[in-house]
Amino acid sequence: MALVLGESGTEVNAVLFGSEITNPLLQMRWFLRETGHYHSFTGDVVDFLFVALFTGVRIGVGARLLFCEMVSPKPKGFVKVGGVAMYAVSWCFMFSIWRFAWRKSIKKYHAWRSRRREERQLKRNGHLKTR
Repeated sequence: MALVLGESGTEVNAVLFGSEITNPLLQMRWFLRETGHYHSFTGDVVDFLFVALFTGVRIGVGARLLFCEMVSPKPKGFVKVGGVAMYAVSWCFMFSIWRFAWRKSIKKYHAWRSRRREERQLKRNGHLKTR
């Protein structure tokens, strides 16, 4: 569309860049899962960086770019509608990603509390409590 019209190339490139910048982290997650290293500190770092980068670029920078596109008189109406649609899709993904991050952090918190409880029990009487 941008090539045919000869305009809005900057907006299209910005959307492509913002959409693909998190792809290496998604690929890293896949490789970590396939090699059995996902449930490690490295997996946690990759997940954190993915959520942070997605939020910062697709939602934060994306909001600024969408604002600039909407107030500019130069882009055509359907380009603006496309920008709003892409930003809406980013928000749909964002809700799903935040839900994933919340569930993972709650699971990690419960595992940490369980380990702490066992350590306290061990400290009290010298052996682990059996259930």
